[in-house]
Amino acid sequence: MSDGIDKGELRKVCTEPTCPVHHPNKQTPKVDANLKADQEKRRREEALANATGIRVLQSIVAAVPVRLMKRDLLFVAEQLLPLLDEKRLEMVARNRSIKAKEGESVAKLLGAFIRKADESTIGKLIVEAVILLSARSQSDGGKLLRVVAQAYGVDTDAVALKVKQEFAAKEKARKGIKPDSKSASKPKRAA
Repeated sequence: MSDGIDKGELRKVCTEPTCPVHHPNKQTPKVDANLKADQEKRRREEALANATGIRVLQSIVAAVPVRLMKRDLLFVAEQLLPLLDEKRLEMVARNRSIKAKEGESVAKLLGAFIRKADESTIGKLIVEAVILLSARSQSDGGKLLRVVAQAYGVDTDAVALKVKQEFAAKEKARKGIKPDSKSASKPKRAA
């Protein structure tokens, strides 16, 4: 040794790289090889499963008819509705005049409704559910509504104007009812 505490002493150094006593870290290649083989096998299995899933999905999509039949629409609707939260389910039900009584599930009522509905009603319900789901996951749901309205040719300005007029009419009716109800409840004095 030429430096440090052991300066001036002689030391033997093992130069054999495969020596298990002096180079114990070199013995792990067998374990690493097994680990790598297992990881490679797992990656191949995942890749095979993913490729199989993609091909099955492509086959299903190819089997879907050009014009969707009731069974196709019903399948899509039954898969979409459970994704909606309770508030949005109630909104969909309210748009179809479905009211749940105390203790009844809105989801079950909607499920029964769509099984009896025709294709156009189910299609409309699907579009509504997709819009509600998309609006939930996006920060600006109003922008989504404008895009969908444009795609379906709906004049959003005309709808907004009509809603404002309806609200104004309701407010005017409320203000008109309040004074009348007060005067009707007080008896008039005879002069």
